[in-house]
Amino acid sequence: MDIFEAIKERHSVRQYLDKPLEDEAKAKLEELIEECNKEGRLHIQLVCNEPEAFTSKLASYGHFENVSNYIVLAGNKGKSLDERCGYYGEKIVLEAQMLGLRTCWVKMSYKKVPGAFKIDKGEKLVCVIAIGYGANDGKERKSKTGEQVCDDYVSMPKWFKDGIDAALLAPTATNQQKFKIWMVGNQVMATASVAPCSKIDLGIVKYNFEVGAGKDNFVWARKDPNAVIITD
Repeated sequence: MDIFEAIKERHSVRQYLDKPLEDEAKAKLEELIEECNKEGRLHIQLVCNEPEAFTSKLASYGHFENVSNYIVLAGNKGKSLDERCGYYGEKIVLEAQMLGLRTCWVKMSYKKVPGAFKIDKGEKLVCVIAIGYGANDGKERKSKTGEQVCDDYVSMPKWFKDGIDAALLAPTATNQQKFKIWMVGNQVMATASVAPCSKIDLGIVKYNFEVGAGKDNFVWARKDPNAVIITD
């Protein structure tokens, strides 16, 4: 499976097999997490063999089963933190998919377990990602069309359409897909409406767009304060 297949086949999974992460998969995830932390100025952590976080009533309500591994997305507080967590979290999620693992973004349906991970002074825990060997592959969800997220979708070049198509496969909170992507001269701008988790969603969407469009084909516009440049 390559990353394009991973984008197409990745769906949220809430039920997992009672099976620990294999050493090779764990090592690859930890290596990527280290890279993402350095590049994204984050404090992402992989928590393994810890089943307590998803034993709360909220987790039961969310139909989570056998979750004993999860990724903690955190970093120093700041305006771009949520978006950076979304961007780099999605990068890790797609790597996990290619490793045969399944995932689910989780904002509320878990509890903090003392000692399971570390949040330093001045940092914020943004969300977590459940990860493991899925009891199923999840289900495909309804999606908006390219025209609904980009007014000029039909007239756009192929690389841009490919980016939009990949962005439409990105997971967003309650499948709201409240984002817009368009061209500004020879640059691309992406924004999201004010909604729960919208900044996290925007980071996820941007990563998928970059994969689909090809980073060599464009740069993100810098004029709009909502269009955070991830690499700054």
